[in-house]
Amino acid sequence: MPIAYPQEFRDRAVELARSGDKPISRLAADLGIAPSCLRRWMKQADIDRGKRGGLTTDERAELVALRRRVRTAEMEVEILKRAAAWFAKESLPNPK
Repeated sequence: MPIAYPQEFRDRAVELARSGDKPISRLAADLGIAPSCLRRWMKQADIDRGKRGGLTTDERAELVALRRRVRTAEMEVEILKRAAAWFAKESLPNPK
């Protein structure tokens, strides 16, 4: 699993990359991250600022939370279906 860098670190890295003092590949190496990682942070920063289309960080977090809730609700429904079937089976008269 990738390392989760603090938001302050990401923001500062994006600022440094946009200043243009160093090439992105060199700056990424100095920061100890992959150039693709820095480019992805820059892209997400553009999306968050409204300069580019896509899901913002907040929208992405909300989507993850909603998907988790849907998954939980689907499991609960399945459990209730099985319980209802079991109780229906138990309530039938027992043929002897």
